Amino acid sequence: MSSELTHNPGQFDEVIHIIDNARSRAMKAVNAELIQMYWSVGAYLSELCSASSFGDKIIDEVAAYIAQENPNIKGFNRRGLYRMKQFYETYKDDEFVTPLVTQISWTNHLLIMSGSKTADERHFYMALCAKEHYSKRELERQIGTSYYERSMISAKKPMPESVSHDVRESILDTYVLEFLDLPEQFSEKNLRKAIIENLKQFILEFGRDFTFIGEEYRVQVGNTDFFIDLLFYNRALSCLVPIELKIGKFKPEHIGQINFYLEALDRDVKKPNENPSVGVILCASKDDAVVEYALSRSMSPTLVADYRLCLPDKTLLQNKLRELTELALESGEGNEGDEE
Repeated sequence: MSSELTHNPGQFDEVIHIIDNARSRAMKAVNAELIQMYWSVGAYLSELCSASSFGDKIIDEVAAYIAQENPNIKGFNRRGLYRMKQFYETYKDDEFVTPLVTQISWTNHLLIMSGSKTADERHFYMALCAKEHYSKRELERQIGTSYYERSMISAKKPMPESVSHDVRESILDTYVLEFLDLPEQFSEKNLRKAIIENLKQFILEFGRDFTFIGEEYRVQVGNTDFFIDLLFYNRALSCLVPIELKIGKFKPEHIGQINFYLEALDRDVKKPNENPSVGVILCASKDDAVVEYALSRSMSPTLVADYRLCLPDKTLLQNKLRELTELALESGEGNEGDEE
């Protein structure tokens, strides 16, 4: 009989969870203390500069003093100190940021301050960072692809009654898939395969509440097999999300196809505790008027989005958002999310 100890796979998983959870809490606590320190230093410098006849120039003297007294301290040169002062002065009277400020890393705070033009945009990226736990690279990507403008444009566009507010907030009107690196000419199969090969980036773009289930997901109706391009589950919506890919312009007949898939999923795949499935048609382009007409009598929660394979023009998006905001104000709708 062997004297060696044996264990079942996963038997000791709990100890890994204990270690990981403790490390995560420790890192969050350290980050919170760092952010609070930067805030306090920023407040001190703001008051010092206001009281001094030299203004911001006195920051040079503070940086020199810190370097002389403790040369081992990093990040407290003039540039670093000025950013702390900017951080404090940007948010000191902003009640929105109070519960969020210590949940975000200092690096991401700097990215948000430098990449946002309005308080609304800063608020948006702060809330998104706290929810999605972005790394520096991920946040840079979201700012670079104008995620704020695209989200606000989506929120201001009319939606059919079958689409709830939560669904509307979870699905964008336009997605940027620059990471697919597709050739000039490609098929729907090429598009699907490229998404699967870059699934991490795709889920970053769609949101981390999306969990991938499968490609060419088979549903059987009668004696016939049908295949859904991509099937996801959305944890926030508690529902299945089939995505149909189109390399051309949206056509009204696409609605019939996605509605058929939604019915098949809800009858045969959806669990009793889950919400009705939500369909997404992801196409190369669309005419908003055609989309509105096509969806007007649809009883199923379906959205039509388009995709871009290159970075969007931020100025064009800002102009489009401004136009939609003005139209909303003229029609008497609420001003939630309006620009300053």
